[in-house]
Amino acid sequence: MIEAMRDIGYSLESAVADIIDNSITARASVVDVRFGWRDGAWIGIIDDGDGMSAAVLREAMRPGVRNPLEQRSTDDLGRFGLGLKTASFSQCRRLTVLTRRNGVESAARWDLDYLAETDRWTLQRPSDAELALMPCFSELGPQGTLVMWEKIDRLEFDQRDDRAHQQLNEQMGIVREHVARVFHRFIGGERGFAKLTMRLNLAEVPAFDPFNEASPATQALQEERVVTKTGDVRMQAYVLPHHSKVAQAEYHRLAGTEGYLRNQGFYVYRNRRLIVWGTWFRLAPQEELTKLARVKVDIPNTQDQLWCIDVRKSRACPPAAVRARMKQIVERIRSSAKRPYTHRGTPVSSGPKTAVWQRRVFNEAVRYEVNTEHPLVADLRADLDQETRARLDAVLRMVGEAFPAAIFFSDYATNPRALEPTTCDVATLVALARLIAAANPGFDQKGLTALLGSIEPFAAWPNELDKVARIALQSRT
Repeated sequence: MIEAMRDIGYSLESAVADIIDNSITARASVVDVRFGWRDGAWIGIIDDGDGMSAAVLREAMRPGVRNPLEQRSTDDLGRFGLGLKTASFSQCRRLTVLTRRNGVESAARWDLDYLAETDRWTLQRPSDAELALMPCFSELGPQGTLVMWEKIDRLEFDQRDDRAHQQLNEQMGIVREHVARVFHRFIGGERGFAKLTMRLNLAEVPAFDPFNEASPATQALQEERVVTKTGDVRMQAYVLPHHSKVAQAEYHRLAGTEGYLRNQGFYVYRNRRLIVWGTWFRLAPQEELTKLARVKVDIPNTQDQLWCIDVRKSRACPPAAVRARMKQIVERIRSSAKRPYTHRGTPVSSGPKTAVWQRRVFNEAVRYEVNTEHPLVADLRADLDQETRARLDAVLRMVGEAFPAAIFFSDYATNPRALEPTTCDVATLVALARLIAAANPGFDQKGLTALLGSIEPFAAWPNELDKVARIALQSRT
């Protein structure tokens, strides 16, 4: 049965998070995830929580000790009574738990190799000498619990020790990112709740808030509440800042390793612990224009069965009553998320600015063309004979049809800030402004400045237009 339990489907990071759940339920204020290498990789999770008596520890080591239908404390993060065992067995063949409560020390061990050899359910009690040699033994305080994984066999390591150590570091880097996100509301602190200190090999893990609530540029929509017989479901929508509103480092941090497109959608929390994220539950598609939309969904642990919370706490499905309400509000949320992109200024088609590019729609097909009515282009065409003008028009059509839309979309989705010039090329603007001034000889500096402000690319640099117009007119005189 234990060998079957090993394949429930935990990843390393989800297994570590499941152990941390127990620490939080035990009212720990500090959780330290330790790892190292001693005849193979080992991982330890240490907390300063309530600890357990010998009898409670023995029950905790029993697979399926709790009926998932039993009523539990409202702040309990467990359900099945399987997390400690299934999470641990999914990664290692030796699980040792050392705990201290009220000055009394207790320890127990499951060794899967020993079970296979003896073919008996034997929960071992390690000797004091064995415990003293165990990693992190001396780091457990007078009260709390140490969960130690040894004989880790589900992580693939290179045969070379230096490379294996590097691979372990890389794996634990993923764990760091995962716990920073899953437990960010505990680590960051919330009113009315104690703050949790999370460390990885003694280095503090900062909270990763996917909603960036501390930023004044983040838009928070009105909270929605769904009342059910088993408790209330609260939904709070956020629209993250456009890349122009935050520093580049912050923008990339909020994207996460998978990017904005994959991380939009609902974030479901059960007792403030993140369960699933980055999904619209098939109520809407994931689109580029809505990549900044994220919705916090808080559910109580009384709705575990309704939401189909699994053993790994990595899957959830909204019940019909909540899903119907979600569907009603999702479009409003998504329209707000589109606004930073669709309303970042007056559209070229309806505003005063003369664009270099025109967007044209032919039978639902979209094309981009160079605007032949742009003053610079129109002036050049007017100076050409009919044959040369036809050649120029053919070249401009080629430029429009060869617009690299796919590459542009990829670059903009990945790093939009990189496509925006950070400094104004005044020399280029002056050279172009001279052409505009030559075609409009009656304009003074004020008139030329106003004209340039209605034409691309000048309109993008309003603070430089007086200077550009003055220099352009000086060269004319």
